[in-house]
Formats: sequence, structure tokens, C-alpha cells
Amino acid sequence: MKSVTVEYFAILREQAGTASEVVETGSSVAADLFAELQSRHGFAAPKNFKVAINDEFAEWTSAVSDGDRVVFIPPVAGG
Repeated sequence: MKSVTVEYFAILREQAGTASEVVETGSSVAADLFAELQSRHGFAAPKNFKVAINDEFAEWTSAVSDGDRVVFIPPVAGG
């Protein structure tokens, strides 16, 4: 298991009820981590979502390591 800090924005923050949390996970890639969190918090499917690991945009297949900071970014409407 590894410990990662996950940050949420917009609708994900509302659904999680927090802006960030430390998660103990066995997930090896960002997509698996999101699926784990989706199950826990009831998130929508990650259509058009972005992921960043340690302040850099990443692929959903990017590895997640102990101590990483992972941010899931939903599309945001604005005007």
C-alpha cells in the first residue's frame, strides 16, 4: 500500500465533501486510483477529466507512487 494526497476541484470536491484527502491505496496507475475513489465517493465517469501528478499533467496510465500528490480536474464551465 502507498499513501497519496488527492486533491479535488469543482464537482468532485462537492461529491467528496473535502478539497483533499490522504488515501492509502494499492492502485498502481491514476485510472485505478480514480476508480477506487469513484467507488468510495460516487463520482461520475471521468469523461474529459484531466489528471495531474506532482503538479504536472499526466496520462491516466501514469504510475502513482508513495508520497505523490494527485489532482483530478473535471471540465469546468464558465463564462
